[in-house]
Order: sequence, then structure tokens, then C-alpha cells
Amino acid sequence: MLLIGKQQAVTAFLANALSPTPEPIPNTQAQQAVAPQLGKRHKFDYQKWVNILEQEAEVAAQNKPRNLTVMAGDSLSLWFPSELLPDSKTWLNQGISGEKTAGLLKRLNLFDKTTPESIFVMIGINDLITGVNDKTILDNQRQILNYLRKKHPKARIVVQSILPHQGSQATWEGKEKLLAIPNSRIRNLNQQLRTIAAKEDVKYLNLYPLFADKQGNLKSNFTTDGLHLNPNGYLVWSSALQLTVNSEQ
Repeated sequence: MLLIGKQQAVTAFLANALSPTPEPIPNTQAQQAVAPQLGKRHKFDYQKWVNILEQEAEVAAQNKPRNLTVMAGDSLSLWFPSELLPDSKTWLNQGISGEKTAGLLKRLNLFDKTTPESIFVMIGINDLITGVNDKTILDNQRQILNYLRKKHPKARIVVQSILPHQGSQATWEGKEKLLAIPNSRIRNLNQQLRTIAAKEDVKYLNLYPLFADKQGNLKSNFTTDGLHLNPNGYLVWSSALQLTVNSEQ
């Protein structure tokens, strides 16, 4: 189940995660630390994932766990290590690998019946990789936030910035697709996303500066392949989530 209950406390992450030069973790170790959590599930096709997430959302709707928080997005959200999620919340992970803004928009209804306190959204990098234009990405983002605001009026909606990639240093199999996306374009999209968030009355969480090096690329010690995150990267993200959660109290 991806319906994650209260996890072990994350201690001392604020001291380490925001350090400019945390101890790097080798790629093989990083992959071993993250990937096994899903087991055979990572081989499921898209519709199978949708069906599973729908079932898990139904469980959350029926059981009404305390402090329910939804994480909606793509593989970056999907692979978030459960032990690094703020333990004051009960997490419903609604991430799907390869997800794009249009796909997320279509399946937001899966958790309509839940009553989350907060909803964290991160989406957009796969749109860029597959050639979706900026206008479409932003229009879909606007519709996502508008939908969530209407369906969950009491929830705190948090849209997170699109993260940078590692550019020429990436080892991801689709490296040439990343090279076609300047990180300056991602920064521009994030600026417009911030404006949309303000208009839709939702919180904007700017993660980009935490992950970017001096050249604006994804820091090498935060990633497994130049696109996806290793435990160091998730520790930084965890810190930002914890600070956001703390600000709710």
C-alpha cells in the first residue's frame, strides 16, 4: 500500500539537508535505497497504476485517517522514501512514473472523496521531456490547482516548482531529451507557476534553488542519473516539506 501511516521521526535532517555540500551517495547505493520500496509494482502499466491509486484513495476515504496529506505527481513523488516524509501526517502517495500534467488533471477525481488537510503537487518535467509547449503546461497546471481548490476547499494546496536537471552531466537514458530543455526554461516556467499559484490562492513552494548548482543544473550529489533523486535529494525535499508542514501549525 502507498497509503503511508505515520513514519519514524526524521531527526537532524535540517542540519544536513540544506548543507551546500552534503556527503554524496554513490548512484548504486542510492538506487538500492529507493527502488526496492515498490518491488514489482514499478513494472505496472499506467492503467494498472491508476487502478491501484484509486483503490488506495478509497481506503483513505473510508478510514478517514488523521492529518491526511496527498502527494500528487510523477516518479519524483512516487519514489519519495516513506521514512523521510514528515511523520506528523498520514501520506497518500498518488504519484505515477512518467506522469504529465494532462494525465494528472484527468485522475484528480480518484481522491475526490478523501478529506486531506494538505495536497502537495509536483508535475511538469515529463511534459517538457515529451515536447509539450509551455502554454499547455501552464494551462494544465492552472486547471489542476483550480480543480483541487474547488473539490477540497478546506485543504491547503501546495504547488511545488519543477526541479532542474543535470544537463550534460546526466546519465539518464533520455539524456538527449534533457539537453533540449534549458534549465532557464524551467526557471521561467516556475516564475509563471508562482503567478498562477497566487491567482488560484494556493501556496507556491520554490524547491528549485535548493537543488540547483551555480550553473542552474541539478546538483550531482542529489541525483542518481541527472533527473531522478537519490536519498540526499529526498532529504532536502523532506526538509522543505517539514518546514511547510510546521508553518501550518
